[in-house]
Amino acid sequence: MPLSEYIKEALKESYKDSFKKRRGRTDIIVDILSVAEGKAKKTQIAYKADLNFRMLEEYLPHLLDKGLIENTDGEYKTTEKGGRFLTDYQKMKEMLR
Repeated sequence: MPLSEYIKEALKESYKDSFKKRRGRTDIIVDILSVAEGKAKKTQIAYKADLNFRMLEEYLPHLLDKGLIENTDGEYKTTEKGGRFLTDYQKMKEMLR
């Protein structure tokens, strides 16, 4: 196989893999809730959930509004409802394997 064909194939595979690695909305929510199970500041959540601040600012109001997370003095914590969401998500994920 010529080098140019090999490179094209490698790029095509790499491109496909990059889409597989993208997280969906639910996965991002799960990551945020998991980080906030113990109290966490925005910076910690962004870093550990691998999000930029813009994305985090989009998700936090939604999670607060739905009662999945709470904010006390600048620290976020997953609520009981958020904990149930995480548990149910893990069960569903196991069932689909």
